[in-house]
Amino acid sequence: MKAIKFTALILGFCVCLSSCGTWNNMSKTGQGAIIGTGGGAALGSIIGAIAGNAGIGTAIGAAVGAGTGAIVGHRMDKVKKAAAAQLPDATVETVQDNNGLDAVKVTFNSGILFATNKSDLSNDSKMELNNLANIMRQNTDVSIDVKGYTDSTGSDAINNPLSLNRAQAVANYLTQNGVLYAQMKNVNGYGSSNPVADNATVEGRQKNRRVEIYLYASEQMIKAAQQQAQ
Repeated sequence: MKAIKFTALILGFCVCLSSCGTWNNMSKTGQGAIIGTGGGAALGSIIGAIAGNAGIGTAIGAAVGAGTGAIVGHRMDKVKKAAAAQLPDATVETVQDNNGLDAVKVTFNSGILFATNKSDLSNDSKMELNNLANIMRQNTDVSIDVKGYTDSTGSDAINNPLSLNRAQAVANYLTQNGVLYAQMKNVNGYGSSNPVADNATVEGRQKNRRVEIYLYASEQMIKAAQQQAQ
């Protein structure tokens, strides 16, 4: 399926995607909106859609030199160590973004964050996300993607909005707790696509029900690293 990606900024009102009739026309992906609130007023939305796994972040269009990569890698290693120390219930690992730079992948089992078939964050999960928000407040030049997934139980009509709503819940909570809205680049729901384990087993389905958070170098960080490497 050809990848489609778009973003839009909406100010002054909230978008209720759960009532949108377009969900039934989607196969393995969802559309995401982040609503940041302050004093009860909606601050805006980012809407994104990706068919399949389109990678992490946006390529800057030019090759990144080894010196720049080393500087970014050192910085992201610090972010990874902070995440690993402060997020005991998450899996934290190094991955590569679309610029070939080190990025950090934080994976939460959905059972940690949500009750079965729900998208409301549990009280325990809020403590974890508070810690993540604290890390992001200290690293404002780090960008964030949030991806929600389900197991293969149920139909796309159920799984797509559920995975999206869970990703949205995580993104909303982070922005409500001090993460800059500009850091949130993509929030997507993929339903049961891109499984990481066998859906034929209970353990596999549990691993597939997850929210992945990607932390990667923003264009601002890359430009600063390029100047430093000169």
